Amino acid sequence: MPSYSIDGVIPVVDPSAYVHPSAVLIGDVIVGPNCYVGPCASLRGDFGRIVLEEGSNVQDHCCIHGFPDHDTVVEVNGHIGHGAILHSCIVRRDALVGMNAVVMDEAEIGEKAIVAACAFVPAGMKVPARSLAAGIPAKVKRELSEDEIAWKLEGTQTYQALTVRSLASLREVEPLSSVEKNRPSLPATDVRSLIATKRG
Repeated sequence: MPSYSIDGVIPVVDPSAYVHPSAVLIGDVIVGPNCYVGPCASLRGDFGRIVLEEGSNVQDHCCIHGFPDHDTVVEVNGHIGHGAILHSCIVRRDALVGMNAVVMDEAEIGEKAIVAACAFVPAGMKVPARSLAAGIPAKVKRELSEDEIAWKLEGTQTYQALTVRSLASLREVEPLSSVEKNRPSLPATDVRSLIATKRG
């Protein structure tokens, strides 16, 4: 992946992590064990430190940045959905930030909390543990159910499995010109959408 030092500080990627070749890491970035960083993600550690703790994932087109002397941290099993933006904030253990959400300076997403897709979490907001925050600006809507917390963990475990799959088999190739006979399917997983889970 494109990886750049700045002022002599070099990104760190644990060998068990997967960082897509199109993701960009700059400066003081630490990617921990079993993490997944998706295509076109930008982790700019040119002011403050960026830390992804064990088993966390940062998906396609995410942007992570921060102010000087402020760490931006995604704790163990943190889950950052497609297109989300994190700036000088903390996402606590087992929390989820939904697709295209924005989490601003010195905000804190509590343990096992969920920030809904497209939410805007303003600077300094503290989202309590095990709660749902949604809206622009984000408001705490309610406490999460045990089923919702379990659903989030299943999704994170699916990305941890994707880390292993990507390290083992993801390779750049030339596309085929036509669909081959007996084209294989990707291995099935048990992960379902939240709506499908609620339907039973």
